[in-house]
Amino acid sequence: MGPKLARIFSVLLCASACAASRSESPQAALGAYAAALRSGHAREAYDLLSVDAKKDIPFDSFSRILRENPDEVAEMGRSLARPVGPPRVTAVVKAPNGESLLLVLENGEWRVDGSAIDLYGQETPEAALHAFVRAFKNRRYDVLLRFVPDAEREGLGVDELKRAWEGAERTELEALVAAVETNLPNGRLEVTGDRATMAFGAGGTVELVREDGRWKVEDLR
Repeated sequence: MGPKLARIFSVLLCASACAASRSESPQAALGAYAAALRSGHAREAYDLLSVDAKKDIPFDSFSRILRENPDEVAEMGRSLARPVGPPRVTAVVKAPNGESLLLVLENGEWRVDGSAIDLYGQETPEAALHAFVRAFKNRRYDVLLRFVPDAEREGLGVDELKRAWEGAERTELEALVAAVETNLPNGRLEVTGDRATMAFGAGGTVELVREDGRWKVEDLR
């Protein structure tokens, strides 16, 4: 499977988690989505996608994928029809600064997810960028070291990082990090596999790479 096709299939799979069918339960919505995929009913499946999922893939592209890859799509439908556990109903609330807070529905009541206390999380590109900015502003070089990709870690410790970032490059870094922070509330991250990129300011970019499940800052310029 080529990278473009793999990306589209990931959209189809992710969309299954966002499928909603009027007042039905999550199980019923997922079951309907899986059945539509197995049957190749593109319109029925597409109607079950969330608004955000439909922004990522227009109906014509969605329909073409189902039409050109019937065996793979049918297998995906069969797999989705056999969930490994009960559904986990969540909601995401975005703060004015762009940070997201995850809520979980438990026993009919909404609770704040444990990720809310992780000030320096790296589980998603967006969380990693917020954590990177916070660590830089707080001069937490021990934390910033976690954001250095493995290929660049050799011989680099907290003291070395501190000397480099509080030296001649400090002013430039402060300006770059401030621009990233300003852009985060409305910035759009382009994610492709284990890499992510966000443009900011007048031609600036920040590039991230995922290693061992954690997003790290590979380039900032």
